[in-house]
Amino acid sequence: MATATPKDIPPPDDNDEYGLEEQPTALPAAPTIELKLAFADIGERLDKVLAKHVSQFSRSRIQQWIEAGFVTLDGQPAQVKTTVLGGETVRIEPQAAPEDTAFQPEPIPLTIVHEDAHLLVINKPAGLVVHPAAGNWSGTLLNGLLHHCPSLAGVPRAGIVHRLDKDTSGLLVVAKTLEAQTELVRQLQARTVHREYLALVWGAPHLKGRVDAAIGRHPRDRLKMAVLTSATAKPAVTHFERLAEGVLDRHRVSLVRCQLETGRTHQIRVHLQSIGFPLVGDTVYGKSHLARFFNRQALHAYRLGLMHPASGEECQWQAPLPDDFAALLTEAGIAPSSLA
Repeated sequence: MATATPKDIPPPDDNDEYGLEEQPTALPAAPTIELKLAFADIGERLDKVLAKHVSQFSRSRIQQWIEAGFVTLDGQPAQVKTTVLGGETVRIEPQAAPEDTAFQPEPIPLTIVHEDAHLLVINKPAGLVVHPAAGNWSGTLLNGLLHHCPSLAGVPRAGIVHRLDKDTSGLLVVAKTLEAQTELVRQLQARTVHREYLALVWGAPHLKGRVDAAIGRHPRDRLKMAVLTSATAKPAVTHFERLAEGVLDRHRVSLVRCQLETGRTHQIRVHLQSIGFPLVGDTVYGKSHLARFFNRQALHAYRLGLMHPASGEECQWQAPLPDDFAALLTEAGIAPSSLA
C-alpha cells in the first residue's frame, strides 16, 4: 500500500481536476539510528548537528522528535538547544509524520449513488475533505474509498479525478481502474463532463449569464483565490441561471444553477463574488456579517453527466439537496419546485 510524502499532496491552488501523476511510493519503516557525535561538532546546537548527520530527515522533523522524547543524548532525553560537546552518543527513534500515513484505509461512511467495476459516484456530505492535506491527514474521502475498495490503492489518488470543497456537498466521480481514470481525466480536459451546481447567493443576478475570467492565487491572501489578469492565472468559465428569488431577514437572495466548463479551485465562489453575488454562508468570499444564516457556503453539486469510461454509454446522476440546504431555501421562501 502506498503512502504519501508531502510533495505528493496537492497544494491549495492545485486545479480541482487532477491529472495522472504516479502513485506515491511507500516509505519504509525507519530503524533506530545510533551515532557518535564528532568533536568537529563542538559548540553547535544538537538539532542542527543531527540535521547534518541524518540528512534524510528535515531539521523540523528532528526537532519534533527531540521535543517528543524520541531522541536521547548519552541515554538521557535530549533538548533541541543543547550545545554539542563532542563524543556524545545519540539515539534516534524515527517516527512517522501524519502525512507519511495519509493514504490509509479508514471506515468512513460513504453515500454511493452508483458503483460498477469501473467507477464510483459518491454523494459527498458537507464537512468531508476529499484529499489528505495539511490539517487533514486522515478522515478524508480518500481514506474512506481505500476502506470501501482496497484495490484503489493501485490507482493514483485512489481514483479521485476532481474535488469538491470541504463544505460543498454533492456528486463526485471516482475511477476504480487506471484505464477508467485516464478516460475520465481526458473527458475533464476536453470539457465534456457535465457538472451542475445549485447555489444560494446574496442579491439577484441576471436571469442567465456567463463568467469568463481567469482565476489564480490571491496576491495578498494566500488562503484565497481571485479573478486575475496575471500570467499565472488559469482560464475559468462558469455559466449561471437564476432559478428563483427569496428573502432572508429582509435581504434579497437568489437560487442559481451553475454549470462548469472548467474546474478551478473555488471557481463558482470566486466567479459569483466577482460579479457581486457571493454565496450565502461563504465567510471567505461572502458577507461575513451575514454568515449567521448558514454555517457553510450554500453550494451543492447536484447533477453529473459523463460518458462511461468502459461502455461509452452516456450517464447522468442527480443528488437531492441535503437537509440543511433544503431548510435554508424554505427559510428564504423558495419552493422545491424551483429546482425543476
